[in-house]
Amino acid sequence: MLPEQFALVSDTEEISASELTRVAAALQKQVMRDVAPIWQLSATVDAFTRLEDVPLGYWPIIVRDDIDMPDAQGIHLDKDGQPFSLVQYSEGWSLTASHECLEMLVDPFGNRLAAGPRIDLPRRGGGRVEYLVEICDPNEALEFAYRVNGVTVSDFYTPDYFAPVKVSGVRYSFTGAIKGPREVLKGGYLSWHDPVDNHWRQAKFSGPKLEFIDLGVLAQIIENVRWTIDRMTNFAELAPELVGSLKQGDERLVAARAAEATIMEATNSKAAAWRAQVEALKASA
Repeated sequence: MLPEQFALVSDTEEISASELTRVAAALQKQVMRDVAPIWQLSATVDAFTRLEDVPLGYWPIIVRDDIDMPDAQGIHLDKDGQPFSLVQYSEGWSLTASHECLEMLVDPFGNRLAAGPRIDLPRRGGGRVEYLVEICDPNEALEFAYRVNGVTVSDFYTPDYFAPVKVSGVRYSFTGAIKGPREVLKGGYLSWHDPVDNHWRQAKFSGPKLEFIDLGVLAQIIENVRWTIDRMTNFAELAPELVGSLKQGDERLVAARAAEATIMEATNSKAAAWRAQVEALKASA
């Protein structure tokens, strides 16, 4: 199976070439080491400092200073029907880039559904519904993220997330934060379609507890189902870290930056050792 090809593109002066390549390498490692064995999918992730340098056939993840509207962030389809993603630059932009990369890998066109019992009616049997596959949304908050090469990346659920019942020893998300099928963590959400009444519904965890919302019938699909549903969801309310609205001193951002600095200390030391060895080789020659 040929891998998909993603282009991580900086369209902002806030991201240095060094940071861009480090994040691209972390996303590549996450895809190949963590996602590919679980979802049986693969992709390459390459860094580009200009959109003009992206070769044909790549799906771009474009990081910008301002994407004009908060709800414009996410995956879109271009005029040729090919996916691309917009990411709002922020201190925690790597988390958002990872989120969009993984969701574009698993469902590039935004219409993939998985069947399962309704989570809002468990005691009445629930009925059978179709869940929208968005592998980072139920656990998208920063507190459930993890790090690859010191770079903060998104947790994601596994195919067992849609299993009919909870089974001991089964992994429902990569980090283990999700403990059972169709669980929604704080700051996350899950959407589904009920074919009986044709309504879309959502489980949203933005306050002290999980809420269930009836979104009604989707009278018009804008681009795809995912984009239509996402326009009806308040990203800033659910997980402000994904839209760059966390305050600079937020303890979660501070902790993420501190962890990254620790990793960079090690990599810088390794780089110094390599440089010293190169100089020694030059001297001996």
